[in-house]
Amino acid sequence: MQDSVRALMVGDVVGDAGLNALETLLPNIILEEKIDFVVANGENAADGFGMTENTLHRIFNAGVDVVSSGNHIWEKRDFLAILESEKRVLRPANYPKSNVGRGFISIEKNGILWLVINLQGRELLYPIDCPFRTFDKVVNDNAIILVDFHAESTKEKESLAYYIDGRASLLAGTHTHVLTADERILPKGTAYITDLGMTGVIESIIGMDIKMGLERVKTQVLYRMACAEGRGVIQGLIAEIDCKTRKAISIKRVTRGL
Repeated sequence: MQDSVRALMVGDVVGDAGLNALETLLPNIILEEKIDFVVANGENAADGFGMTENTLHRIFNAGVDVVSSGNHIWEKRDFLAILESEKRVLRPANYPKSNVGRGFISIEKNGILWLVINLQGRELLYPIDCPFRTFDKVVNDNAIILVDFHAESTKEKESLAYYIDGRASLLAGTHTHVLTADERILPKGTAYITDLGMTGVIESIIGMDIKMGLERVKTQVLYRMACAEGRGVIQGLIAEIDCKTRKAISIKRVTRGL
């Protein structure tokens, strides 16, 4: 067995610009950074809201191993059948059990067991099941564990990170689309960042058209947002993880543009 592996977690893919950036840039990042496993959040891939079969295939074909999501995964009703059948696409595990899909997956790749867990926060979002207790139910001590915590609250993200410190290899926050500069390895060995940012157009408002975003905040009318157009970037985090201890050795942010 190799001594360490390198995991890349990619911030929310937003619209065609995000998909184009992912398809163009990710293969080179995987080669240059010697990446062993890739997780990307795809909940905004289809015109900014949800996923379709086509957008999912584009994400997988770019080199992603597991696609995580969040509250927008339910936007495209036609996609729910795929969410149920395709095990490599996740919805947050702490939604009701009656919902279609799954919130975690174990995958063996090149002799390494990976467990990817998708969770969603409750502060400023929806009163779904507790993400802390949900993690406890699915944790596997024999796997390298990567957690996508799709949450609004910085406090809630940091709280979960310290709660699972030493039990997961990496916890990355998603949902706000702003890459934070607080990446670090916690005392017991879990790599952490509050938000991975996004894969989309930077000259935008969280990947969406600036004019429409300004109209929403000025008028307080919830106009439906449209994806920004332009050249995209890919943002995320790379963590090197010790295969024996399953603790993080090093981490670094990734921002690369077209």
